Amino acid sequence: MPRRFVIASMLHETNTFSPLSTPLTSFGPGGPLRGAQAVAELADTNYAIGGFIGVARAAGAEFSVPLAAHANPSGLVTRQAYETMAAAILDEIRKGCDAVMLDLHGAMVCEHLDDGEGELLARIRALAPGLPVAVALDFHAQITRRMAVNATVITGYRTYPHVDMRLTGERAGRTLLRALAGEVRPVITWGRRPILSSTLSHTPSRNPMKDVMDRAIAAEAAGQVLNASVFGGFPQADIPHLGLSVVLVRDALREGAAETAAALRESLLDQAWERRADFMYRGEPLAESIARARAMTEGPVILVDHGDNTASGGTQDVMSVLEEVVRQGLEDVVAGPFCDPQAVARMIESGIGARVHLEVGGRVDMPALNLQGRPMALSGTVRAITDGEFVVTGPMATGARIRMGRTAVLDTGRVQVVVSEGRVEPHDLGVFTHCGIDPRRKRYVLIKSRQHFRAGFEPIARHIVECQGLGVTASDIALFDYRRRPRPLYPFEMDTRPTDSPPL
Repeated sequence: MPRRFVIASMLHETNTFSPLSTPLTSFGPGGPLRGAQAVAELADTNYAIGGFIGVARAAGAEFSVPLAAHANPSGLVTRQAYETMAAAILDEIRKGCDAVMLDLHGAMVCEHLDDGEGELLARIRALAPGLPVAVALDFHAQITRRMAVNATVITGYRTYPHVDMRLTGERAGRTLLRALAGEVRPVITWGRRPILSSTLSHTPSRNPMKDVMDRAIAAEAAGQVLNASVFGGFPQADIPHLGLSVVLVRDALREGAAETAAALRESLLDQAWERRADFMYRGEPLAESIARARAMTEGPVILVDHGDNTASGGTQDVMSVLEEVVRQGLEDVVAGPFCDPQAVARMIESGIGARVHLEVGGRVDMPALNLQGRPMALSGTVRAITDGEFVVTGPMATGARIRMGRTAVLDTGRVQVVVSEGRVEPHDLGVFTHCGIDPRRKRYVLIKSRQHFRAGFEPIARHIVECQGLGVTASDIALFDYRRRPRPLYPFEMDTRPTDSPPL
């Protein structure tokens, strides 16, 4: 009889400072995908769940997908959403299976839980104590003991922007298959260093993280461990388990594997700790960034507003960077997408070619930062109206269908402003090309992102200018009031000791 797997995804990166709630309807087009619909939409995509499905098919296994849930980063996941999704996965496991493969994020915080992934894994382990469970996690996961104790295999993305999501699922799935065949006996070991690293400074494509990640990749490739992953963590969360982590999967059947894994774990963590100061972000005032961009004569110049980034929980309607762009008189600009359903409705009602005067953005207050929404008054011509849907052709989430909601373009003369009903991270040129704008032909391209934009926009960029706009994803951690964070934690406590919890 073929083996039977349960494959599911439940993804959310929670910004506890974000004012945006995360109900069940956030986790897909009207809610999570299920069954055949989930398989049809995700099997061939560059997501970890696509990798799991590919591994299962290659092994000739039967599988079911009770849930495929993926929400844009935002505020706390509601209790009802979490319990509904967890129940769907658990109910399917109760029917009987040989193994479970889970595409999770690792930074889910709910109204009633600090560790959504750890709780899910603990419930699975209580339901089926000996069931093998493979988990693929985001590079920004906040690793906890409950995750490590209750999973059989854990792998993490090695890239940021995340262009290896499918490969991460395949890595976990292959180790799980070897365990089912009796070739290996996976055991997880992990450790953490108390570093609140900046997402603009910890990408594995550059140091200080590159050398650490490269060593982990090399150790896995050489067979020192079954799997090796480094996690930068996610700083926009006020929870007790912040930090930079290493997770290794060793083979308990191999003599000396425990000692090898422990030594590697500590060496990787010590290397990161020695570089802790380099994981902090140091930017420049917004006006100086735009002035510097204004002096650049050749485009495209990519202006990156990292203070209001959807993929970190931003509202996507803060207008501070666009206001500075207009104030300094930059021309030949495309900007967006900005999330403002009211402005979109107004432009659709007016129609293509209509001249309109309207306010854009600034609809959402951000109490955690004492920021009030401030719309920007704009005048221009409606140039395009679309359904906001396109398929990703770039290297991140390749093949995925993006749904921005209805989208409209306002042309002010100097700036083409793209406004959508929903929030979306601009990691693919499709956010502009689907509505008839070629960003490769613009002098300036203003987008809201941190690193994911590099997947689609770095290849076309003549210059990249990081812009410290306002918002709940600001890179200056001094703006945030952390009340529940662990102590000590660098950079708040400068004399932090090298370990903050005993490793497994």
